[in-house]
Amino acid sequence: MQIGTVTLKSPFILAPLAGYTDLAFRLLCREMGAGLCLSEMISCHGLVHGQPKTLEMLATTPRERPVGFQLFGNEPEIMGRAAAELDRLPIDLIDINMGCPVRKVIKKGSGAALMKDFDRAAAIIRAVVRNTSLPVTVKFRSGWTSDQLVAPEFARMAQEAGVAAVTIHARTWSQGFSGLADWNMIGKVKESVAVPVIGNGDILTFEDGLRMMEETGCDGVMVGRGALGNPWVFQPEGRPDTLAERFPVVLRHLELAREFLPVERILFRLKNHAARYLTGLPGASRLRRQITDCRSLDELMALFKPPALRENR
Repeated sequence: MQIGTVTLKSPFILAPLAGYTDLAFRLLCREMGAGLCLSEMISCHGLVHGQPKTLEMLATTPRERPVGFQLFGNEPEIMGRAAAELDRLPIDLIDINMGCPVRKVIKKGSGAALMKDFDRAAAIIRAVVRNTSLPVTVKFRSGWTSDQLVAPEFARMAQEAGVAAVTIHARTWSQGFSGLADWNMIGKVKESVAVPVIGNGDILTFEDGLRMMEETGCDGVMVGRGALGNPWVFQPEGRPDTLAERFPVVLRHLELAREFLPVERILFRLKNHAARYLTGLPGASRLRRQITDCRSLDELMALFKPPALRENR
């Protein structure tokens, strides 16, 4: 798959997920087969004003390339300045968030709220494109409500404003993350533009991604919540059925976290990740309780080493 100057070895892409797609998880998903990973959404204001928590989110390494960073905001000038900051980093593309349904984002006119203001959305895209040499993509939803399904028109606007590809999450703002994604809307977006189209929504397995591309004609697929606790989604073989087979990947995730993240400060986040790896396994509730009780990364990692495996059968 080609996005501007960026060539992806796989059309399976890790979505930007707030609180989850940090450097460690992105690296893991790349190792597991993702063609591209996107950062958590980065505030344009936080970036321009050098807020420490925002700057922490810019951590990257050549090992994860190609990688894209996602910006959000609703002011064209500030978004352009933020894009110029990202342009200095060793990354491969910039994505613009125009699909986040979270109310605190919507209230500020960002995220999916921009789907109600085509002129502002176009101005933001043009400002970002002007301020970077990197390919620019945009992620949006089917529309605001089921009565306002504007994704094809929005995609055409984005194409005219200069994006190299579009990603459509086939749910409306009013759906949030509930209900079923309407893959038919992905097909309509594909028919409406010449740039590559990436489909998003209800991809829980590798086979789901292949089916989405076949049914909609989209060029690639973006996996969001379906990748949490399941980086095997990027591989045809899928997630293993036994705890023993999953343990090495959990340990690899925690090892990457130790290498790149302030692990003691974000231990709660790592425990959240670890618990998700147990989905669908018998006896998972007991191990989840042990995960909750862990007071350090060392304790957490000990649960997923072979001796602990024998103790928790």
